[in-house]
Amino acid sequence: MTVNNSPAIVWFRRDMRLYDHAALRAACDTGRPVIPVFILDDITENLGAAPKWRLGLALEHFSKSLRRKGSKLILRKGPAIRVLRELISETGASSVYWTRLYDPDSIARDTSVKTMLGDIPVEARSFPGHVMFEPWTVETGKGSYFKVFTPFWNAVRQRSDDVRLLAAPGQIPGPDEWPQSDDLGNWNMGRTMNRGADIVRSHVRLGEEAAQARLDEFVGDTIERYKVRRDFPSEGATSGLSENLSLGEISPNRCWAAARRLAEEGFSGAETFQKELVWREFAWHLIYHTPHIVRDNWREDWDGFPWRTDDQASDVMAWKQGRTGIPLVDAGMRELYVTGRMHNRVRMIAASYLTKHMLCHWKIGMNWFAETLIDWDPASNAMGWQWVAGSGPDAAPYFRIFNPVTQAERFDPDERYICRWIAERQSNPPDTALEFFDAIPRSWNLSPSDPYPDPIIGLKEGRDRALQAYENRDF
Repeated sequence: MTVNNSPAIVWFRRDMRLYDHAALRAACDTGRPVIPVFILDDITENLGAAPKWRLGLALEHFSKSLRRKGSKLILRKGPAIRVLRELISETGASSVYWTRLYDPDSIARDTSVKTMLGDIPVEARSFPGHVMFEPWTVETGKGSYFKVFTPFWNAVRQRSDDVRLLAAPGQIPGPDEWPQSDDLGNWNMGRTMNRGADIVRSHVRLGEEAAQARLDEFVGDTIERYKVRRDFPSEGATSGLSENLSLGEISPNRCWAAARRLAEEGFSGAETFQKELVWREFAWHLIYHTPHIVRDNWREDWDGFPWRTDDQASDVMAWKQGRTGIPLVDAGMRELYVTGRMHNRVRMIAASYLTKHMLCHWKIGMNWFAETLIDWDPASNAMGWQWVAGSGPDAAPYFRIFNPVTQAERFDPDERYICRWIAERQSNPPDTALEFFDAIPRSWNLSPSDPYPDPIIGLKEGRDRALQAYENRDF
């Protein structure tokens, strides 16, 4: 096989789409055969139960999308370096293209892959697409990275022209002979979801078409009330797109373009939505420039703070199980277990309760979310937890402690959200509240007929204890 007709491998990771996919588009534009590949390497193998299961669904769906284009997704398991080397040997491929990722593990892997490909030599090209603005292209006036959101927002909002969309390819040319592929079912990517998979599955909106429909619904209806109603968890006033963005079933560029069009037409919620997209950008900006954010306090002066670190303590388990005795916190934790997602306002309240009222280390919450979120995103998860805990960048005043009772009075005054997810406080609970007991491990031994628990710690007691701990620290 000559180089001019040698295949180009497109290595898919968190970019399960055809539309606005720079690496796939570039490979198709070569006119050569294209071999789409997904590799189950250690990074993917070590995902938490819910994100790994959701990725398996995405792979199955995306395989069907590729088949409709005359192509197929080759699945291989093992270290990326070894798998790509084997595929190059088997197919005669002379190029490997992929979409860049920016977390430390992915950067280390991709750097090693690029070095290996250069030694063969095989063309190695990485492309943008997971974020709108490459982290190294957004700088302060002094040429440094941004540590505060508002200046970051002001810097990127002027760069709307940088966001351009690419059409999906037509038919994707394939090789005369396809390499062997693993069977996705043999990977058993949902094995640790256990019985929860059947419950969460009904709340999933899977694939590129569903993501686009979700965006269309949002900009066609919800965005008009997004600015003023998005913090009310019972109202469905958010986009829900975090699930699809996390696996690249839709590009942030596509979401930004839709919001920009409405912003230009004067819709007040459009710019607010753009800011939320840029919060995601900011998280990836920070994980690239300060990779320690995923494992250590972003602010070193928090290293001596007396966090509690026992993630199996009885009160921590009560938090995970949605049995803290604080209704809004418990409702959020149960929504998480039933749907794989949690309303953003409630995420902040639940996180504040764990890190402040309970004085538990933010890593406990970050790791639990990494296990249970179908919209898990390594950058947003790490930044969000550290932001709430006070140890992170652009954090709210570290001494700010959400009061979940007053938050409920303000954002769930009729308790519609609380009643949707907590069965024990009702004589005739809805199916959503009962689903929690069908999804959880049997070993938890919980029943909707159980009495609702008393608070594991009084709100005033927890707040006073946290403030005392802050006062004793030399920040």
